[in-house]
Amino acid sequence: MSSYLVRPATIRDAKAIAQIHVTAAQAAYKGLLPDDQNHPPSVEKRQAYWREAIEYSEPQVQVVTKNDEIVGFVGFDRSRDKGTPSTMGEIWSLYVLPAECGQGAGVALWDAANDGLKEEGCNNVSVWVPVRNERAMSFFEHAGFKREMTSLKTVPVGIARLEEIRLKRALG
Repeated sequence: MSSYLVRPATIRDAKAIAQIHVTAAQAAYKGLLPDDQNHPPSVEKRQAYWREAIEYSEPQVQVVTKNDEIVGFVGFDRSRDKGTPSTMGEIWSLYVLPAECGQGAGVALWDAANDGLKEEGCNNVSVWVPVRNERAMSFFEHAGFKREMTSLKTVPVGIARLEEIRLKRALG
């Protein structure tokens, strides 16, 4: 039985989500970005972003807790990609504290997003992942996502650039 519980985020969770976002993003981008450029936005900027997201449900935000402590979060909603049908959902972000990776927290968040997107009337979901982020790529591929090879794009991250690819799957 999992020791993780998933629940909708509240405004009070914004700071914890921001701290996880900064910590987990820095770990996720280690080796993908030069060390001197691997500096995500500050906790304060992330906190403002997540506070607004939670307040307006754009995206919907769920947190995963272990022993009443938030250890990860997922933001999901309809796809932001141009030309996609209203039945296409998107995982906007999914982050777990590095110490919790591989323990089931990410799966619990994915399950919550899957259920939430189905409730919204979505029947497919996509996620953008840096090509060289092997942990994230493996996680989503194990969850049944497939790479959409024609979607490969280069995105700026500060003054660096990363290649990202869209992965998709049917909701089930």
